[in-house]
Amino acid sequence: MTRMPRIATVFGATGFIGRQIVGALARTGAQVRVASRVPESAFFLKTCGAPGQIVPIACDGGPESVGQAIEGAEWIVNAIGILFEKKHATFDRIHAELPGMIAQECARKGVMRMVHLSALGVDRSQSRYAQTKLAGENAIRAVFPAATILRPGVVFGPDDNFFNQFAAMARVAPALPLIGGGKTRFQPVFVGDVAQAVCNALIWPPVPPHDPRGKIYELGGPDVLTFRDILNRIAIWTGRRRPLVSVPWGFARFQAAILEHLPTPPLTRDQVELLRTDNIVTQGALTLADLGVNPTAMDCIVPAYLERYRDGGPFGAQDAA
Repeated sequence: MTRMPRIATVFGATGFIGRQIVGALARTGAQVRVASRVPESAFFLKTCGAPGQIVPIACDGGPESVGQAIEGAEWIVNAIGILFEKKHATFDRIHAELPGMIAQECARKGVMRMVHLSALGVDRSQSRYAQTKLAGENAIRAVFPAATILRPGVVFGPDDNFFNQFAAMARVAPALPLIGGGKTRFQPVFVGDVAQAVCNALIWPPVPPHDPRGKIYELGGPDVLTFRDILNRIAIWTGRRRPLVSVPWGFARFQAAILEHLPTPPLTRDQVELLRTDNIVTQGALTLADLGVNPTAMDCIVPAYLERYRDGGPFGAQDAA
């Protein structure tokens, strides 16, 4: 007798990481529901699978709507997150209340597995972003203790908001800022590795010691670099060397207080606070390796998609024929 494909529901599927998760889940043969306020905005994800495999559904974020999106699904993934607050999308609502609601509905409907994407360093940073992410983890574990929580660091990939932002800035800015002197350490992780970690956390059998249920994993790549190191690498990859100017914490907060009023702020005071804490994997934590994923180095991925920022694009580094 042929078994029907598993059904997975992904919240936050249209985001940078969510899109990769949808593709990875589709490759397992699962039918993937994409929960979205505007289902039409997720139609582009249909190409991630076979015809009819990716199904956008309406979900307004209320308990009834969330419950309908979860009904009948065996796997649930929450990849919803924001980097700055808006009037109707606060950190408390998106990072704490909504994950708790999803977990509660998972418990009510007997879901087999739930994976929640949090963020690296949430247990160390004093920023509102981190504090609400941690509150979301606690809300989930209170009602669905079997949930697997993944804490990725800065995520890189062709559509990321980190490396692309600074590469684009280097096109027009005479210098690049080093907030706090650029000493904050990062451990960037490839978006494809994060997506694979999500799939493995859902698929792996509940056999000790590799049972992923109820565990927290910190996801970082093989490279640990300071903010200064990262900007220097971006300069090499794009061929756009710019002076690096140290910006004291106090002045960075002053600048952010102005910039955060823009529709899409490049910097907020909360992000300045977030930069005060190293964004690296804690010694002794469960990692990508514990989920069967060999982390991908930045040099294997980032230079290729930053070529478009070179003078002359992908051919900018080649001698004229």
